Amino acid sequence: MAVKPKSRTVLEPFAQSAVDSGSSPVKHAALFKLSDDQTLIYIGNLSGVMLLYSLRTPQTSPPQIAFVRRLALPGTGVLSSILPLVHIGKVIVLVDGYLYLIDSNLAETPKRIALFKGVTAFSRNFRSRSYGSALHSNSGGQADYMHRNGDSNDVKSFFAVGIGKKLVLAELVLGGSLVILKEIQGVFDGFITTVLWIDDSVFVGTKTGYYLYNRVNGRCELIFSLPDSSSLPRLKLLSKESRVMLMVDNVGIVVDVAGQPVGGSLVFEEAPDSIKEIGSYVISARNVTLEVYHKKTGFCVQRLTFGNIGAGPCMLADEESENVKLVAVATSRKLICYWKVSGEEQIKDLLRKKSFKEAISLVEELENDGEMTKEMLSFVHAQVGFLLLFDLHFKEAVDHFLLSENMQPSELFPFIMPDPNRWTLLVPRNRYWGLHPPPTPLENVIDDGLTAIQRALFLKKAGVESAVDDEFLLNSPTRADLLESAIENMIRYLQTCRGRDLAISVKEGVDTLLMYLYRARNCVDDMERLASSENCCVVEELEALMMESGHLRTLAFLYAGKGMSAKAVSTWRVLARKYSSGSYHYEQSEETDLQDPSTRFISNREAAAIEASKILEESSDQDVILQHLGWIADINPVFAVQILISEKRSNLLSPDEVIAAIDPKKVEILQRYLQWLIEDQDSEDLQFHTTYALLLAKSALETYDVDLSTQNFLNEMNVSDNGRSSIFDTPVRERLQIFLQSSALYEAEEVLDMIEESELWLEKAILYRRLGQETLVLDILALKLENFEAAENYCAEIGRPDAYMQLLDIYLDPKDGREPMFKAAVRLLHNHGEMLDPLKVLERLSPDMPLQLASDTILRMLRARQHHRLQGKIVHKMSHALNVDASLARLEERSRFVQINDESTCDSCHARLGTKLFAMYPDDSVVCYKCYRRQGESTSVSGRDFKRDILLKPGWLVTR
Repeated sequence: MAVKPKSRTVLEPFAQSAVDSGSSPVKHAALFKLSDDQTLIYIGNLSGVMLLYSLRTPQTSPPQIAFVRRLALPGTGVLSSILPLVHIGKVIVLVDGYLYLIDSNLAETPKRIALFKGVTAFSRNFRSRSYGSALHSNSGGQADYMHRNGDSNDVKSFFAVGIGKKLVLAELVLGGSLVILKEIQGVFDGFITTVLWIDDSVFVGTKTGYYLYNRVNGRCELIFSLPDSSSLPRLKLLSKESRVMLMVDNVGIVVDVAGQPVGGSLVFEEAPDSIKEIGSYVISARNVTLEVYHKKTGFCVQRLTFGNIGAGPCMLADEESENVKLVAVATSRKLICYWKVSGEEQIKDLLRKKSFKEAISLVEELENDGEMTKEMLSFVHAQVGFLLLFDLHFKEAVDHFLLSENMQPSELFPFIMPDPNRWTLLVPRNRYWGLHPPPTPLENVIDDGLTAIQRALFLKKAGVESAVDDEFLLNSPTRADLLESAIENMIRYLQTCRGRDLAISVKEGVDTLLMYLYRARNCVDDMERLASSENCCVVEELEALMMESGHLRTLAFLYAGKGMSAKAVSTWRVLARKYSSGSYHYEQSEETDLQDPSTRFISNREAAAIEASKILEESSDQDVILQHLGWIADINPVFAVQILISEKRSNLLSPDEVIAAIDPKKVEILQRYLQWLIEDQDSEDLQFHTTYALLLAKSALETYDVDLSTQNFLNEMNVSDNGRSSIFDTPVRERLQIFLQSSALYEAEEVLDMIEESELWLEKAILYRRLGQETLVLDILALKLENFEAAENYCAEIGRPDAYMQLLDIYLDPKDGREPMFKAAVRLLHNHGEMLDPLKVLERLSPDMPLQLASDTILRMLRARQHHRLQGKIVHKMSHALNVDASLARLEERSRFVQINDESTCDSCHARLGTKLFAMYPDDSVVCYKCYRRQGESTSVSGRDFKRDILLKPGWLVTR
């Protein structure tokens, strides 16, 4: 539902003159526009007298109305209607049922139009823009009188004339007479009192109702009937929309050219004496009052009174064109001319009255009507926003700022940071209508507003009204509340502006001032969120401010975002130090355990170390990295390792300098860095490999526990005092063993010297294996570790039978007072007996070895030995047989006879062989000796190479 607007200033009087019509009331008035600065005004009264006035509106002088001439029309009847014909410089008037044609200056004698008598109503044919057909076309088209107000060169005019109950369509010819085109009668109930012709539709009004006649199809239909008590019907053309308003007493029903209702009806307070149109408004005159109604909303937006008007009604006159800007009010005593106030002036007037909603509504209406651009709507939103801002309505002001698409964020900079500043030159100057004071900081705006409220309260007690909002007068706000509201809404506006496509200088101002406002509200989370995200903050403007207020985390994020890595990491170091000492309180830490302050400080220290490590992981500044590596490693060595092995940086750090900078006490960090160099960077530096092996060996010695089995190593958690986990996920001994086996670039003797006296037997075995000490390796695997499978695999790796025999000797004679390991010996004989000499095995067997343990194994070993010997004989005999068969087949092949005759030719050159020497290949191809020498003995004519593609014939496989 539309809200009824407050009063607007749509019409404004600009000229007036006295009217000398005697005692006769005014019956009709009309305008005749001669040029842009001269308009003729015709006034007709009931006595049949026409008065002519000339209105001049020069741009350089005030408007003037001058009386020109008086003309008494023939007869003694009433002058009912005046219709100017601008395109031919004539005027048609209806007097006492007759039509008269008069020149525009009323200088000539009126000429009566023949054939028409008893005329009750008449209308010119109006054409809308959408009308495409032509009636009695002349050179292809009709004159568009309605929109161009007679500017066409076409001198033809068409009229609809009501004569009693008959409707006549006629054409006005050059001679000043009407030629009847068509007559319609017998379809109207009652005399025709009003008629209007637009396009192909002729609207007719009688006492009983309204009718619509269609010129094209000849159909005449009743639109609706009128009650008996209603006043006479009246028709008004709404030229702007090409519609017609049908009056029923004080109600105007709007229909289209097809007679269908469109939009809403206009309800006037009383039945008007006269109705005219100007732009988007309808003007009604009644008694001494002039009312302006908006056509779409139906609300009365302006009401004017014009004093003593004399006897009779007041009549309105307009130009009856689309762009009407002038309307005249004629009474028996006075002629007043009004012009339409421009939309811009109407808006200004509403803003001065602080009718902000009405001003915005008016702009939107003008935009919809095409009278104002969308840019003007944005402009007015911004203007309203500034007025609301100075009225201390900050939320509503920002709402309007956000609706203004053309407003620049820099226009609000002076309200946040006093001038002059870095962005002073970005602030647009003199862009508005001067309805609000110049920009000033919000504190000053609030102070001035509070002063105005106090002054208004004092004036109210004295009975004087003021422009201050009643809400503030009833409940005066505090300065703190207003400042909080102002900052919150400024933050809201700048946050929205961050998503717009702005110039880089404006973006810098938006982000920097947004940070100012966050700091003023102590919005720590918002400050850090802005600083840690992509932003355009100017660090130089914020650096001192953040240090002074202690928002070091925000400052560190800003440094990092602007590439100032050294300053950022130094700031995080200061924060970590303050967290440790408890001299710095970070609000987010309140979420941790309040009963254990040390836990909170450690959590914050790690947070600082995490942020610093993120920066250093991407930095290639080796000096900065090594400078801050120590304190980060003290907090969490995992972060230090991530910095050193980061792949995010473009240039790798110098390994020698890094190793030299690492604290020797932080062995895990050094180990992890060396592991990364060796495994990930494929370093083949002997020193790195050896150092890494020695560090692992030293750590393994420190963590070794002699109470545990050699097969179950410690599950190393290596938890430090502050609850950190180890850098490595695997036990140190496992890492040592893997490295000793996989690398061949370390000095095995140095590592062996370190663990020589320890119980790290598997590591010793790996090192002895590197050094080729087979016996020591077998001793460790068999006797110390008792890993028989590993011992046997090592013998297989050596590949010599004596290695197995050596292992068997170890099992049978372990020495050091240990009992013989008969089960291990039997396992060895069972798995690898074929690699042992049975005689030597029997010689090595101890007399104390239980026979039941070795008998089956020895028997199986002897049987296998005999089987291998017999199998070898079979293979030898079969090979000999194959050799004999092959020799025999070769002999038979070479002894073959070949018969040739006089027709035999060489398969290669196709020459007759005759008595020539020839050769035959295994594939039976025959060539002469010359071709044989050229091709060789291994390649036949077909191209087959018998050395690569062996040929076998069934007769060669001799089996006997």
